[in-house]
Formats: sequence, C-alpha cells, structure tokens
Amino acid sequence: MAFLFRKFQQAAKSAAKSPMFGRDPRNLQFETDINRLFLYTSYNRLGENAEEKDAEELIEMATRASVWEQQIQVHENVHFQIKNICQAMDEALAPDVGPDQPDLTRVFPKDPQRKGLSFAVGKGTPSSNIPAIPATRHLTLHELSQAVKDQIGYTLDIKPSQVPHKDAGQGLFISGQAQIGSVLAFYPGVIYSPAYYRYIPGYPRIDASNSYLITRYDGNLINAQPWGTGGSTREYWDGTDCLDIRANNVSESPQSGSDRMWRMLSNPLDSNNQKFGDLIERRNPLAFAHFANHPPKDTMPNAMVCAYDFPLSEKDMRVYIPNVVFGGSETENMKRFGTFWFKSWSGSRKIEESESAVIRALVLVATRIVCDEEVYLNYRLSNAKRRPEWYVPVDSQEDERRWS
Repeated sequence: MAFLFRKFQQAAKSAAKSPMFGRDPRNLQFETDINRLFLYTSYNRLGENAEEKDAEELIEMATRASVWEQQIQVHENVHFQIKNICQAMDEALAPDVGPDQPDLTRVFPKDPQRKGLSFAVGKGTPSSNIPAIPATRHLTLHELSQAVKDQIGYTLDIKPSQVPHKDAGQGLFISGQAQIGSVLAFYPGVIYSPAYYRYIPGYPRIDASNSYLITRYDGNLINAQPWGTGGSTREYWDGTDCLDIRANNVSESPQSGSDRMWRMLSNPLDSNNQKFGDLIERRNPLAFAHFANHPPKDTMPNAMVCAYDFPLSEKDMRVYIPNVVFGGSETENMKRFGTFWFKSWSGSRKIEESESAVIRALVLVATRIVCDEEVYLNYRLSNAKRRPEWYVPVDSQEDERRWS
C-alpha cells in the first residue's frame, strides 16, 4: 500500500500541470483540488486490498475524466464514507428498548434557553413548530467519540495547538489512524448562501471578531462560531445558542471610493424574522473542522477542504450533518461580480429540485495517512490583505489562484 500511496501522491502533485484544466487562475485551482480529491478519495475506497493495476487505472481515469465526472465521483466517495460514519453513531446511540422496558422512542425537546421578554413573562412552553425528538442512549460526547473510534478507527480531540505561536489557541487532533482520503471532520455551523450575506453577524466586517468562517468555491459561507464545541444532547438547533456577534467592532477610518461603495451595498439586515433550524445531533464527535489550524513553517497540511452536498432525501442521516441553512430551504439565483454577489435576473428563476434539496456543507479529507497528530489545513489567505504574522504560505501560487 505504501508504494501505491506514493504513486497517488505523485499524480496529485502533477495535477496542476495537466493540459485538461482551464487556464483561468481561480478555476484552475478549483479543478486541481477536484483532481486531488478524486485521487485521494478513490484511493481510500479501494481499501487495503487494492492492487497496483487498480491504482494505475484510477490514475489513468484522473487524466481522462472531465472535472464534472470527477466531481460526481468525489461526492459519491465522500457520501459513502459519511454514510458509514452516520451508521456508527446510529448504532452507538440506539436506545435500549427491551420487552420489559417502556417505549421511549420519542421525547419532548428540551426547554430552549429563554431570554429577554419571554424570560420576564415566564413563557415556558416550547414552540409548537419544534418537533418531538427521538430518544437516544444517554452517552456523553466523549463516550460517543470512543464508540465511533472503535467502529471507524479514529476520532477527534480538541487540545492546545502545537503551532509555536501565541495566537495558535486550540487545535484539532486525530486520535487513532485515518487512511489517505478519509473524511476526518465536518465543518459545522450556519450556512449562508450569497443571497443572505447581509444577515451574517457583524456584516460587512464579518471576520473582525470571528475566525470560524469558511467559504466554499460556489460562494456559500459557513459560520461555525455558534456551534462552538458542540453540545450534550440531540436537539432542535437554530444556530443561535452559543456566541452572538453584534456589528460592528471595527473602528471607523477614512474611506476610499471602494469602501463607500462597499458600505452602500452592505447594510446589515435583521435576522430575527428568518426562521430556520433542524434536529441535530450536537454530540457529533467529528464536527470540529473549525479547530484545524494552518500549518507552521516547514510543515505541510495533512488535510484539505472538500465541498459536500448532503442530499436531504437521506432523512436518517440528516441528524448527523452539523449544519443548518440560514433562511431554511428558500433559495435565490445569484451571480458573482468581483467581490459582490447580486440576484440574477437573466433566464428562469426556477431552481431545480435536485439543486435545492441539498445542504451545501464542507468536510476535511486526509491527504496522507494521519495518526495521533494535529490536523493542519492550508488556509490560503488572500494576498490582497494584511496577513497575520503566524501565517506562512504553503504554496503562494495556490493562494494567488484562490483569490483571483
């Protein structure tokens, strides 16, 4: 397997040089990432019994298949793994119901945290819109984490980072061993499509007090700050029960013409009238991708981001996907112009059911065998902005392409 792994690594490194890819810088980086993910996740799916001819066939496929075809295969490979992960959690959390035990298959949701007026007047009944919650075994996050590790071979821990910098804070560590191409972690939190950017807490300077933000290539942004370190139960979660950032803590400064345009287009909106939320397993032990740090100098990342569109038709798995979509299932057609997104008025406004019936999430995928070590992710920070002193580029060309 070590020999096959080296072949796959070499193929992944040469992806950007392939003539099959377009030359638009940003699109080139996207296509290169898809090619790498195709190799890594397909290699993982081959399993320990893979033969050299199998590996060579996959590498040959990676040079012939279109980006769209590779993207479909990546999603299938990732979904296959996530299905196994969800099954492992399902088996661990299934309630013990015997012939002499009462039927506890459904319980009421826990009382939501009450604030402001509802607390003052003593309103204590949960909303009728919140569904009953299926009962589960009373496992702690640590207990569920160990049960998952027993099933898939690894789990995650949050500990002080080994990055030698005072701002490193907590880091993400893998306990156990994961093979190349393994889904290591989910990126949890609230998903904002470009149509809802102005509802992001702290908008327009959303990163001023929040370092737990990440954006997919298609423009969907995930805010993991409300998720924090998860929870202790399965609950109806609307993404509001952790930290709440208020705009805007950035001090005022003289504004250029582009800054004035930004502020004119960027009036923050009140999110109180936006209803969204889902039944979520807050004890998910793999929902901590937001704690992965950028690697220190002379260290290569051992994970990369992978877009994952979870199909809502997989109802039994939904509870283990640690994301809620801001605004619910409502969707807008948007087009990107530079750094701005606008509603698209051209063509039909109808969104196909196959596109809208997904949760546009992110996961971390291992780029090599990872064993009892810290997980590092290339942040690819923009060249156009002042970077923090701890940031050492892994690949300056990748950073430049990402933000072209």
